[in-house]
Amino acid sequence: MSPFILIAGAAGLLVGLSRQLNGRLSLSTSPLIASFWNHFVGFIALTLLGLVIGNLWPAGAANAPWYAYLGGPIGVVFVALSSWLVARIGAVNTALLIIGGQMVCGLAIDLLQSGRLSLWLSSLGVVLIMAGMVVAQRRPRG
Repeated sequence: MSPFILIAGAAGLLVGLSRQLNGRLSLSTSPLIASFWNHFVGFIALTLLGLVIGNLWPAGAANAPWYAYLGGPIGVVFVALSSWLVARIGAVNTALLIIGGQMVCGLAIDLLQSGRLSLWLSSLGVVLIMAGMVVAQRRPRG
């Protein structure tokens, strides 16, 4: 279990570093250029990794439905918006916004897929998420 925890921690650090670098790059160029370089470097790194490990093109990829490939364009928009936000509101606020958005969207997706979620419990979850974000943003008086 602990190797997986270390991998998850390393992934979190790398995502934070990536956001910082993209935010800094978007300040000196533009969010779209930062997004381009983010995806270009990722494409090269993952292609090399796929060539070394094998299975660069997984079996059944050609038979995937068209919407399975929407992650790429959505990722481009997400990285460009993240780069733009980091430059304006900072990395910590951007991370809080992204995490809160993921949690709220997760609840919405669960509600749409199953339809069995308790409206009261889901609403309470959203309120607690938002309250946590507000509390995290409070600055100590001094």
